[in-house]
Amino acid sequence: MTDSAAVQRPADSLPRTLLTGAQMLFVAFGALVLVPLLTGLDPNVALFTAGIGTLIFHGVTRASVPVFLASSFAFIAPIQGSVASFGVSATLGGLLVAGLVYVVIAQFVRLKGTAWLHRLLPPVVVGPVIMVIGLALAPVAVDMATGETSEHIGYGRAVVLSMASLLVTLLLAVFGRGLLRLVPIMGGIVTGYVLALLMGVVDFTPVHDSAWVSLPSFTAPSFHWAAILFMIPVAIAPAVEHIGDMIAIGSVTRKNYLSEPGLHRTLLGDGLATSAAALFGGPPNTTYSEVTGAVTLTRAFNPHFMIVAACLAVSLAFIAKLGALLQTIPGPVMGGIMTLLFGSIAVVGMNTLVRAGQSLTAPRNLVVVSLILVFGIGGMQFGGGQFTLQGVSLAAVVGIVLNWALPGAEEETA
Repeated sequence: MTDSAAVQRPADSLPRTLLTGAQMLFVAFGALVLVPLLTGLDPNVALFTAGIGTLIFHGVTRASVPVFLASSFAFIAPIQGSVASFGVSATLGGLLVAGLVYVVIAQFVRLKGTAWLHRLLPPVVVGPVIMVIGLALAPVAVDMATGETSEHIGYGRAVVLSMASLLVTLLLAVFGRGLLRLVPIMGGIVTGYVLALLMGVVDFTPVHDSAWVSLPSFTAPSFHWAAILFMIPVAIAPAVEHIGDMIAIGSVTRKNYLSEPGLHRTLLGDGLATSAAALFGGPPNTTYSEVTGAVTLTRAFNPHFMIVAACLAVSLAFIAKLGALLQTIPGPVMGGIMTLLFGSIAVVGMNTLVRAGQSLTAPRNLVVVSLILVFGIGGMQFGGGQFTLQGVSLAAVVGIVLNWALPGAEEETA
């Protein structure tokens, strides 16, 4: 039995391996390039760093988990806020250090297990912090959707573009079947782009001016305390979510990846992939649920498919006209998608609280959740200059400190 299984595993022919790998990249493509387009980073660099990050992950985990790593949605709002306050280079430095937070957590998991992580970051802290990530910059999505950031388009056309993109994304996400259900974002963007072409609001000058093949616009990180302090806490929520990602793909393949290759290895691979991305000027990497869905649908459990997808992503990154074409997508099209994405991130946080099954009106939980939300969304800040705490970073610190300092529920009722 073992021999036949060993013979069958390489039965994936080269054409099938290439085709399946290309399909995995296609499924991830819409979300992959959306993050750099929304944050002002280069889409070609994001393609390159997604490929490099995936290869690093599979190197660390010995090609044992069928996942693809690409641009993390959890970092969209923080990157936008950080770029506005500190600039792109300093933001990349903060992201590089955020990736190293994963590495530190991975070592603690290797030595101590995961119990300490759940004590430090219970749902009453993680849930509202995730909600802050989604809602803190919701006005940015609305401004883009209504044309505030694209004056040449105007309010009327902007709303038509953004709502058309949003509507198609919703329809595909809710009613789509098969592969269509895995690419709702790409469907929404394509619809909005075609509509923008018909309206005549797409400027192809960047495409005409760019070469066919060239190096992506790599950007080196720089290190500033304010940007680092702003970004480090953002890594907490995705690190906790990473455990859920590993459980999800394990339930599909019927393997326990928390034991083999081990959560410490998958966290390490994720963290190194994020730091490597920042080193080149790309957004942080995370495991993609879209690709997990594609694996579920196609039963393509072989991790080598993801390695092929990663190699294709790196190759596509050097086609300069592809990146230039992506940058011609009008702002309102992206704004319509963002209204859903930021809201969905907040819903993930709400779901974290709901699944915990704790009473949010209990005085302790009420205090923790309330202050995280108001401090994070309301714009509260402490300090100044290089040591300013605000937004997501302040919300996370406040949540962790309050959770540690306040008495537990059993002490309250005593």
